[in-house]
Amino acid sequence: MNKSEIAGSRYGMFVHFGLYSKIGRGEWVVNREKMSLDKLKSVATDFNPVAFDADKLCRLALDGGMKYLVFTTMHHDGFRMYDTKLSDFNSVNYCGRNFVREIVDAARQHGLKIGLYHSLNNWYDQPDAVAALENKADYEKFIANTFARLKELITLFNPIDIMWYDGWWPFNADNWQAKRMNEELRKIQPHLIFNGRNGLPGDFATPEQHLTAPDPWRPWEVCVTLNRHWGFHHHDTCWKSPIELVEMLLTCSTRQGNLLLNIGPDGTGTVPAASSEIVHTVGQWIRDGGDDLLVGIEPMPFAPIMREEGDRGDWDAAGPFAAKGLKLFQILFFHPGQQHTLTGFEMKVNAVSCRKYGALDFIQKDDKITVELPDAMEHDFAPVLIFECDSKPSIYRTAGMRVPKVDHPRYDPVVPDIKYDV
Repeated sequence: MNKSEIAGSRYGMFVHFGLYSKIGRGEWVVNREKMSLDKLKSVATDFNPVAFDADKLCRLALDGGMKYLVFTTMHHDGFRMYDTKLSDFNSVNYCGRNFVREIVDAARQHGLKIGLYHSLNNWYDQPDAVAALENKADYEKFIANTFARLKELITLFNPIDIMWYDGWWPFNADNWQAKRMNEELRKIQPHLIFNGRNGLPGDFATPEQHLTAPDPWRPWEVCVTLNRHWGFHHHDTCWKSPIELVEMLLTCSTRQGNLLLNIGPDGTGTVPAASSEIVHTVGQWIRDGGDDLLVGIEPMPFAPIMREEGDRGDWDAAGPFAAKGLKLFQILFFHPGQQHTLTGFEMKVNAVSCRKYGALDFIQKDDKITVELPDAMEHDFAPVLIFECDSKPSIYRTAGMRVPKVDHPRYDPVVPDIKYDV
């Protein structure tokens, strides 16, 4: 996998799974509750995720329209989810399962790119990062242990596509010896790409929980939770809706970034039903025409204060617009009825269609177009209408019932207390 392939992948699955899944109070529970190492070992003794199914997880990713998967090999609690000679605190020793091997093999079988998440810092190994801060000898041992762990991981699982660092507290790139870290891992896997969480920029940026493209632009991937926690939490039912996920995918597409969507299996290894349902819904949307919108979409911003150069879009009650070349797309988040009327078209439309239903009847008169929608479309999730135009798609409407023939503000002539994401 190279940098250009990152931008083309668009959508991936993040899987946070570990001892914290058994506890069920989020992935930071050990730190937040200052849990003793003896207590953590007792959790590991009871950890028996009989429902964890790597093949099923990979099939869920594929059904969801995803192209790659990133799996937590070791989170901040220090529990390795693979067989290792460097620590007894691992899944093979405690429950007889090498989860990383299972997920890597399944991903390869299903044609998914695979990334390995690994925390640089952890709360189990001694000396830990706190000791490393306080004592030079402990720092040297801590860094040596970190390098040994990473090199063993990359040697055990070769090849993979992405090294996904995390947990870089409390050091910067110099203290992590990040340049040497990347170089030594690339000696083992020359093709490997890195995120930027060991203090260096990496091969791609990783904004977390916000869809902000780097400026100046470079390859980027936003990682977001499907609810409010990365690791399983018994009482977190604050699920994002399928509409929210589609909106995030559209934003990533227009800004040429990727969406890495997290799911957190519970302590048995079961993916929460709500997670699966949402992922499947968006996956079906992608197959029904959404895939046209994942790569190469042109922004269609509108300027609420005045018409500016490059302003070519507008908002609509039925759903947002996107464009690609001479095609205009509308995603119908909210069904408009059997007759869908749009205005402000500054181009002639030659044909209207929807992948599921084929060609649709329409009438256009000047800037106004009315499309006949099938009755069954009312029950579809976010169907995508495709308008094939004779020139570059552009929509212009104002807050008046017609466009004035003199100079005018498009909407409000003063800056309102409204934040527009243009």
